[in-house]
Amino acid sequence: MKQIIILISCLLAIMHTSYGQQTTTQPIDNNQNQIIMNNQDYTANIVVEASPAKAYNAIKNFRAWWSEEIDGPTDQLNEAFFYHYKDIHLCKMKLVEMVENKRLVYQVLENEFNFISDKTEWVDTQLIFEIIEESGKTKVRFTHKGLVPTYECYEVCNDAWTGYITSSLYKLIETGKGEPNPKDKDGFNAELAEKWHLN
Repeated sequence: MKQIIILISCLLAIMHTSYGQQTTTQPIDNNQNQIIMNNQDYTANIVVEASPAKAYNAIKNFRAWWSEEIDGPTDQLNEAFFYHYKDIHLCKMKLVEMVENKRLVYQVLENEFNFISDKTEWVDTQLIFEIIEESGKTKVRFTHKGLVPTYECYEVCNDAWTGYITSSLYKLIETGKGEPNPKDKDGFNAELAEKWHLN
């Protein structure tokens, strides 16, 4: 009887371990950049040949990697700034957390999209940048907390963030020159608008 109880206990332990394990496939490109595609918040990782300080300072400079169409400071705690692209996307956010060379968090205060029914989908979401030193390189983990696949804007936003984080921000940190959407000119935003028929 004692042996049967031990056997049942072992089987239950094995079953618990098996059901408790979850795996996530993370495609990786040649630049060691990762886009994590699952049912959670949008997340992208980039690995750069740069110091955490260089990455930290580049991230704060939104005009150098996201868009030149920004009014207000993007690098001052508790200060708001305003981003817009034509009437397609308007957004107001502020920097709410800074841990030097390690972490930056931006809170979306107001938002308006002209291409979905709920124009305010981003409101109360957060842009979180985590900076981690690894084996002489620096990993930047970007999470748009609250931007999930159930959002109507998700496919467009996924496409946009993937371009701006894994290409423009990556290049800004690595080379000192990003590819932000230019002021009063066509750029990546124009490509997205044409691709997704947002005009």
